[in-house]
Amino acid sequence: MKIQYLGTAAAEGWPGIFCKCRVCREALRLGGKNIRTRSQAVVDDAILIDLPPDTYMHMVTYGLDVPSIRTLIITHSHQDHWYPEELMLGREGFSGGKKEILDVYGSGAVYEGLHKILVETGKFADSLPPVAFHVVREFQPFYTEGYEVIPLKAAHSPRENCFIYIIKKEGKTLLYGNDTGYFPEETWEFIKGYRFGLVSLDCTLQKTRLETGHMGIPNNVDVAERLGKMGCVDGDTKYVLTHFSHNGGLLHGEMEKNAAEHGFCAAYDGMAVEF
Repeated sequence: MKIQYLGTAAAEGWPGIFCKCRVCREALRLGGKNIRTRSQAVVDDAILIDLPPDTYMHMVTYGLDVPSIRTLIITHSHQDHWYPEELMLGREGFSGGKKEILDVYGSGAVYEGLHKILVETGKFADSLPPVAFHVVREFQPFYTEGYEVIPLKAAHSPRENCFIYIIKKEGKTLLYGNDTGYFPEETWEFIKGYRFGLVSLDCTLQKTRLETGHMGIPNNVDVAERLGKMGCVDGDTKYVLTHFSHNGGLLHGEMEKNAAEHGFCAAYDGMAVEF
């Protein structure tokens, strides 16, 4: 199984679009891995995770074959992860050629965001994009393109159901864990018995321990230790940290060094990992 991190920043990107802080100015000066777009990932070039406003940039920068993607899973409805306006560009007049159904999986709040856009474009009803939406529920698996996908309860926003995901195929199992704080107990209970080849974790504020909503490296260490005690990981498991905010204060080289001290890898835009 392969996961590619197309974007690795929090909501404002890095540098933040309106920010003049030291690390944003330094990221612009240094460039390279210090430039981060909003979070998105793709598994085996087939399962797209989240649809941020930077999806078009990911397509042209990393060769993401968006027209061929048939499955899109959404973690939650915040704009940096769910920008349904983009889907409207699949309508007649904006795109041509054969159009296949895009299956979108997410919460009721995610569906409401899409429905709002569909209502606003209702006058174009004869040319709406070919999208099929599926409301998912925590701990209830669904199956798509040979993958088993299981939404897990996240600790992110109290105003909606937010999910992290298990993605399984042919003996390979991925735990995709952002946006979330330290996992809720219901999620810990559910994942007993799973063995993960790669664990991807939110690390929004980098060195800072957070109570909920997001994580920093101290929280990531806690998660890794508990996974180890539960037997959910082994010596071959890979840990990748992502979803970084400039408010954490570490440029990529610094973040890479801090992550490596705990056996973690710090993701950067475009990075691909196989396991």
